[in-house]
Amino acid sequence: MEKESACRLWAIKDPLLREYHDHEWCKISHDDRHIFEMLCLEGQSTGLSWRTIINKREAYKKAFCDFDIGICASLSDEYLEDLLNDTGLIRNRNKIFAVRKNAIVSKKIIAEYGSLDAYFWSYTDGKQIDGRWENVSEMPTKSKISEKMSEDLKKRGMAFVGPVITYSFMQAIGMVNDHLIDCPYR
Repeated sequence: MEKESACRLWAIKDPLLREYHDHEWCKISHDDRHIFEMLCLEGQSTGLSWRTIINKREAYKKAFCDFDIGICASLSDEYLEDLLNDTGLIRNRNKIFAVRKNAIVSKKIIAEYGSLDAYFWSYTDGKQIDGRWENVSEMPTKSKISEKMSEDLKKRGMAFVGPVITYSFMQAIGMVNDHLIDCPYR
């Protein structure tokens, strides 16, 4: 039996994490809906494990209309308040309301840049940053780019977009490839 890459060890015990690591994490996405979903889910993970969020992902997709930006931007206070009773979600008022807030800002970004894709990928000139790490210990938790992105998103009014969250988001949509060089899922 082949030795498992250290890259995958964080995901090995949970089927949803394995699926995410193997087929989604650090894979390039240019789809605005998916980009918005990952931005929201990463924000929901603030202070929590990614395992918690990935295991609640389907409930989030249902609650937030598959992360349709237009629908999320128009959700009422009443609807969002009702979501605080949904045990499938992290029942944190600020996090629940942040989805609408971030959707409203996303619509403004789309109006300015043409798409979320164009906005976010402008930070890397449309190219993936490949860390080519040999060890997990080399992998950063934030970067100059994620710090710059975080600063701009906060100025625009987004919530739960600190530099560590934006770095994880960059991994989530493939702006960064942090699979170790020995990982078969690079």
